[in-house]
Amino acid sequence: MVELLLDAGALLGESPRWSVAEQRLYWVDIEGRTIHRTDPATGADDVMRLDQQIGCVALRAGGGLVVAMEDGCALIDSWGAAPRAFGPAVLTDKPAQRFNDGCVDGAGRLWVGSLTSDKAHPTATLYRLDPDGSLSEVFGGLTTSNGAAFSPDGQTFYHADTPTHAIRAYDVDPATGALGAGRIFHQFPFGNGRPDGAAVDAEGCYWSALWDGWRVVRLSPAGELLQTIALPVQRPTMIAFGGADMQTAFVTSAGKNLSDDERKAQPHAGGVFAFRVAVPGLVQPLFGG
Repeated sequence: MVELLLDAGALLGESPRWSVAEQRLYWVDIEGRTIHRTDPATGADDVMRLDQQIGCVALRAGGGLVVAMEDGCALIDSWGAAPRAFGPAVLTDKPAQRFNDGCVDGAGRLWVGSLTSDKAHPTATLYRLDPDGSLSEVFGGLTTSNGAAFSPDGQTFYHADTPTHAIRAYDVDPATGALGAGRIFHQFPFGNGRPDGAAVDAEGCYWSALWDGWRVVRLSPAGELLQTIALPVQRPTMIAFGGADMQTAFVTSAGKNLSDDERKAQPHAGGVFAFRVAVPGLVQPLFGG
C-alpha cells in the first residue's frame, strides 16, 4: 500500500538517499533549490536552501554531502554548511545544461550526468567524479542523463537517457570504473511514461520511476517486468530504499507544470511517498571525497 510520507509540494523532487546512520531520508527539490532531510518516524523535515539548483546529492564517508549543482560539484561538510566547490565546473560555459541524476559506486566514485534544455542537440554527458576531485567524461550524446545504478556485485552499470524510453546496461570494471559496450536492458513503449531515477535491490532487480507514467516498476536482472506499483502522482522521479530493514521504498515526485485539472487529480504531486517491499534494497555506498 502506497502512503504519502510527506506532502512536500516539491517542484521537482529528486535524488532520495537513505542515511543508515541517521535513519533519515535525504532528497532534493531541484528547482526549489533545497536539500531535505526527512525523518519518516516523526515526519520532521529539515530544509537547507542553496543559491543554485541541485541535481542530486549523496552521503560522504567522512560525513556531510556531495552535491551536483548547475555547473559543477561541491562538498557540504555538515548540515547547513555552505557548499565548497569540488572538481572542475565543467558546465560553466554550457548554459543550456545542468547536472542531474547520479549515484555512488562501490569504490566511492560519484557517477553524475547532465541534461540539456536544448532538446534538438543531445550534448549532455555522463561524468565520473573520483574522491580526489578529478572528473572524467564517461560518454556523451545525451539529452537527459538518468537512471544511474549498479548491480549488487558492481559489475553492471545501468543508465537511461530518458527521452529514448530505454534503459541500457554496461559491463563495468569495479576497480577502474571502465565501461564495456552498452546494450538495451529494457525498452519502454512510447506514450506511457519514460524512465527517470532508479535503484537496485538485493536480488539485483532494477526499480525505475516512470515520469508521466504514474508508477514505478521492478525489472529482473534480465530486464523482464516483474512488478508494477501504481502511484497517485503522474510524475514520480526516483526511488530509494531505506528503513531499519531496508524494506521501505521511498519515491520522490514533481509538482511543476500541471494544469488545474491535473492538480485536482493529484493534489499531492510533489510529495514523497513510501511503500513496503518484500526484497530489501541495497545500502548505498558513500562518496569517498
